Amino acid sequence: MASDRIIGLALDFSKGSKIALKWVIDNLLRNGDTLYIIHINPSKDSESRNLLWSTTGSPLIPLSEFREKEVMHHYEVDTDAEVLDLLDTASRQKQVTVVAKLYWGDAREKICDAVGDLKLDALVMGSRGLGAIQRVLLGSVSSYVTTNATCPVTIVKDSAPSTI
Repeated sequence: MASDRIIGLALDFSKGSKIALKWVIDNLLRNGDTLYIIHINPSKDSESRNLLWSTTGSPLIPLSEFREKEVMHHYEVDTDAEVLDLLDTASRQKQVTVVAKLYWGDAREKICDAVGDLKLDALVMGSRGLGAIQRVLLGSVSSYVTTNATCPVTIVKDSAPSTI
């Protein structure tokens, strides 16, 4: 049965976001879904490109271009071979359309903006695994997004025990 759901994944290439990617592939994606990879770069005011796309984000980037280091270098994004392999496999095996969208600015606000811009049916993101005190002091992107996003949000935690 084909699907036409639009799923978003907040991806910063950290361990937590890679775990969330694996979870999305194993538990959520179905044939015909569209998976938007949402990546946020911190603002760099001197970049005219960043000012141009500061409100709307980058143009949509298909997986074939997201794989190319030269293309992603223009966006100042260092991709990860493991992530790209997982995305390729999901695209082929589950017949999922994978598209990337880049934003510049505060991750909390831009992820919530992406939910509306891309008309997501659901959003998945990893957790940094902050403790209660760190979360209060540093602020939690996942807490903010869960509270403010206009679609269901799933936070995938690392199941490995903490060594701290």
